[in-house]
Amino acid sequence: MKPIANIREKLQSYEGQKAFWGFIFVFPWLIGFIVFFMIPLINSLRYSLSNIEASSEGIQITYIGFTNYVQALTVNTTFNRILVESLIDIIVNVPLIVIFSLFLAVVLNQKFFGRSVSRAIFFLPVILASGVIMNLESSSLVQAVNQQAASSSGAINALSSFELERMMLRAGVHETIVLYLSGAVNRIYDIVSQSGVQILIFLAGIQSISPQLYEASKVEGATGYEAFWKITLPMVSPLILVNVIYTIIDSFSRSPVTDVIMSTGFDTFNFGLSSAMAWLYFLSIMLILMVSTYFISKRVFYQE
Repeated sequence: MKPIANIREKLQSYEGQKAFWGFIFVFPWLIGFIVFFMIPLINSLRYSLSNIEASSEGIQITYIGFTNYVQALTVNTTFNRILVESLIDIIVNVPLIVIFSLFLAVVLNQKFFGRSVSRAIFFLPVILASGVIMNLESSSLVQAVNQQAASSSGAINALSSFELERMMLRAGVHETIVLYLSGAVNRIYDIVSQSGVQILIFLAGIQSISPQLYEASKVEGATGYEAFWKITLPMVSPLILVNVIYTIIDSFSRSPVTDVIMSTGFDTFNFGLSSAMAWLYFLSIMLILMVSTYFISKRVFYQE
């Protein structure tokens, strides 16, 4: 009876109630994960360690160890190149997207004429990336217009980034910082098009901050710059972690690596190699998620 009483006391405490309702909240996802995701995940790991052949007798699965992984990393040069490029894009784009989203959220939270229209404009790329618009983009006319616009914007970005590099190098900025910032200019379309959801998340977080905090800071003589660093940034720091994780996962789904994996599996019917590629990409993304979550969570401020 004593262990049962201890369990009841823990559940009746504040921390116990938080843990209980948290488990209730994730319980539907947990059922879906076990039923719809766990079995394919185990099968893909099994396929990555096997050679799969289809014959008149059915599918024959032969265990070959890590041969598929070795082939994916050493023989298949296309996968290596695209994997490295995709990981570099994630590492470079994620901080830019999060910083840009936070900046836009702070700006769009101000009171000015046409604020609602401005918010809709920055969320428009999310709508344009929907299934209907993507199907329209497959038409020859729309595709030709997009290619022409992309080539024009690419030339303009290249020219502007070149001028930016020259100005910063003359000012004595380190070459590494110059290359990173000029790369951000070249990636401006990707940054804007992938920032819609993050802006909304930051905007909701900023609007949830108590106005009394800003009023008290003004009474104490704090400037808007100081209020941002001392109030806004600490209060939205949990959302920075959320947006970093969301952006990494979103980049994971948009990556051309998925096209290579699908092509290897369903065009050449090499499901063992395709599964090995998928697991290598999955482990790479998991490593990035673990490292970023570990360092950012140390700086997160939770108001209790």
